[in-house]
Amino acid sequence: MPHTFIIFGASGDLTSRKLIPALFRLHCKGRLPRDTQVVGFSRTEFSDVAWREELAGSTREFLGDEFDEQAFRQFAESIYYQPGDLSSVDDVRRLKERLDGMEDGAGCTRVFYLATAPRFYEPAVAHLGETGLADETCGPVRVVIEKPFGVDLASARALNRAVHEVFAEMQIYRIDHYLGKETVQNLLVLRFANSIFEPIWNRNYVDHVQITVAEEVKVGKRAGYYDSSGILRDMFQNHLLQLLMITAMEAPSRYEADRVRDEKVKVLQAVRRLERDDVATDTLRGFYRGYRDERGVADDSTTATFAAVKLAVDNWRWQGVPFYLRSGKAMSCRTTQIVIQFREPPHMLFGSGHRGPLDANRLVIQIQPAEGIQLHFQTKVPDAGMQLRLTDLDFRFQEEFKATLPDAYQRLLLDAMQGDASLFARADEVELAWSIVDPILAAWEQLGRQGLHEYEPSLWGPVESSAWIERDGRLWFDSCPVLH
Repeated sequence: MPHTFIIFGASGDLTSRKLIPALFRLHCKGRLPRDTQVVGFSRTEFSDVAWREELAGSTREFLGDEFDEQAFRQFAESIYYQPGDLSSVDDVRRLKERLDGMEDGAGCTRVFYLATAPRFYEPAVAHLGETGLADETCGPVRVVIEKPFGVDLASARALNRAVHEVFAEMQIYRIDHYLGKETVQNLLVLRFANSIFEPIWNRNYVDHVQITVAEEVKVGKRAGYYDSSGILRDMFQNHLLQLLMITAMEAPSRYEADRVRDEKVKVLQAVRRLERDDVATDTLRGFYRGYRDERGVADDSTTATFAAVKLAVDNWRWQGVPFYLRSGKAMSCRTTQIVIQFREPPHMLFGSGHRGPLDANRLVIQIQPAEGIQLHFQTKVPDAGMQLRLTDLDFRFQEEFKATLPDAYQRLLLDAMQGDASLFARADEVELAWSIVDPILAAWEQLGRQGLHEYEPSLWGPVESSAWIERDGRLWFDSCPVLH
């Protein structure tokens, strides 16, 4: 069946940097569904030819040496543009007439991608319903919604209600690009396709779990938006909780969308919500020096650019195992990693005294940028008596598989067109995630500047964060990935 991929907000940055390059790469690999057409819809006035030329320039800039001029000309023959305003139902109706004419009455799968500001999500969905574009009489219709999906639990519920008035849940694809990363998907394979890990993936052998998403850059041009959002809304409610779910979930009975998402939801249901007193002890926040000087940031801003949160998952597998989540801007390096820190041996046969938590075995899953997996374990130093040293087995995707790792959007866009929602968030998943984050946000708002620590850029966040985790007898795994 032919596919039509419609982009609302087609003249925006997301379209030129991510969506079109991803679709073009899929075209080059021969993976796009047969007779795929791409239609842009935005207020900027473009003809089909002008938009094709605009996209050729931006895609060439984005892909660099990977750009193939001849292949893009072929790809561009299936790219079209319809100028219009999302707030105008008449303009959306004209889009429908254009689509009907292009598809010539034949059955077709339509995917609507909302690459717009969040304030347009509800009117866009409403107009799709009002004009009949959500109707599946002639073929499947799906809508892809970018994050942020709400700014708190109440707004997420309101948005879910609005979208459900037009689309069934099975038609809705809430996208989080982290789930499209090869290493995130590989975590599922690591856990459920290898029998050596599952027996020790529990409270009997795991001391704690660390999930870190560190960014080297400052807020930059996003400062105005970021000051109204902050690190919890920007990173925790979506990316970090997604990584927690995949790390902690049980094996689904089959690899099917709803079965996978059922198990992820069970993890969020088991996460213990923090009370106000818990927030004071189990979270830590800070902002980098110079943040309040960024353009668009208030002089008295209490927005956090760094946060560390300790969560408990109250089920049989993870009872008593703390999950330490942290993320920040202007940190030492760019890295996303999951650290499974195993318990120390019950009796130290070699050497004397306590060796410390970082000497125990650990599994490090590097999500980006040095995608791979390292297993750290003790070995004997040659010709040094019984002196021990922590060594590692190191698997890196780039060394094992010579092909360039695909951008996350390639996998997610293809899944949306093929109707596979395994890597997309479900309504209850989004609302449960907000129910974890909301109490922390509320407590921080009441605390104001109290407990808000300043940190120097290029460090691993506030120095207080080290003392915070050391209070539990543990240490952060502060290690920048080695890039080859």
